[in-house]
Amino acid sequence: MIRTEEMLLNVGPQHPSTHGVFRIVLKIDGEIIKEATPVIGYLHRGTEKIAEDLQYTQIIPYTDRMDYISAMTNNYVICHAVETMMGLEVPERAEYLRVMAMELNRVASHLVWWGTYLLDIGAVSPFLYAFREREMIVNMLNELSGARLTFNYMRVGGVKWDAPEGWIEKVAEFIPYMREQLKGYHQLVTGNEIFMNRVKGVGRYTKAEAINYSLSGPNLRCTGVKWDLRKNEPYSIYDRFDFDVPVSDGGDAWARYQVRMAEIEESLKILEQAVEQFPKEGAILAKVPKIIKAPKGEAFVRIESPRGEIGCYIASDGKKEPYRLKFRRPSFYNLQILPKLLKGENIANLIAILGAIDIVLGEVDG
Repeated sequence: MIRTEEMLLNVGPQHPSTHGVFRIVLKIDGEIIKEATPVIGYLHRGTEKIAEDLQYTQIIPYTDRMDYISAMTNNYVICHAVETMMGLEVPERAEYLRVMAMELNRVASHLVWWGTYLLDIGAVSPFLYAFREREMIVNMLNELSGARLTFNYMRVGGVKWDAPEGWIEKVAEFIPYMREQLKGYHQLVTGNEIFMNRVKGVGRYTKAEAINYSLSGPNLRCTGVKWDLRKNEPYSIYDRFDFDVPVSDGGDAWARYQVRMAEIEESLKILEQAVEQFPKEGAILAKVPKIIKAPKGEAFVRIESPRGEIGCYIASDGKKEPYRLKFRRPSFYNLQILPKLLKGENIANLIAILGAIDIVLGEVDG
């Protein structure tokens, strides 16, 4: 009889497959995980407290650094919260630019996930293809905002500046190209016997567990819950677009894969319609004072980021800085279920389960 004894094993915070400075302390017996304790906070920057000393426009660059894989959605949620408090009406042209920026960023975010997840479990080629397509999106967002990662493009009342000449045409050309590449992704990975064996039935949880753990985004929709704030509680101009909310009922890593890949296709649908409907002219910024002061009161808004529901709560006492500011960060909540998923699992499935959640540590730590 083989005798084993329990030992503690540290994974991270320097491990490349922890998707950032994430540490997890494992208690293992042989190759079976008995207990998993996440350790977060290595990237904590105190964004919410710092914001209390900043004017509203000055807070926007700090949101870029939270979910740095999808900075445009973070930009939007803070602006949306302030606009809600002020009762601002955003010009139509600005709203279309915002939606196009956010959906391009959503595709880029899912591409980063797809490429790195496959790299996590041993496939190198998908990573290279994913970053080839992502580079095209990054270049377009660079033209739009002047940055490649921390975009800082949204403004309270609209956007920083208009799209450069020919930019809308580039977006239009990218859509059919990306659709064609997606077919190649599916041929390469989806249905691959080795990949399927690594993800099917791994990291499974039920619909009730997903709701009880406050999961959102693909981590919720993979259990069959058809909930997407762009559809269920439309904001911006999302109610003008015809698109589906992909769901799966497996609740495992394979289901989360299916949902994210289908979401890329739906984002391309939104982009296609946005290009067709894009106003030929119009303002890109509402009439707002140079120094913005939100009226006394409080507001909470929530939107659908690539990782799930991101919320922004602002309490104002009428000054140019918020009295309190709080973000509901989806990666932080989605990570809660990890210890439950790992208990009793083989250590070989650790990274396959963690990667399928799709966390960004800047957002977890805040």
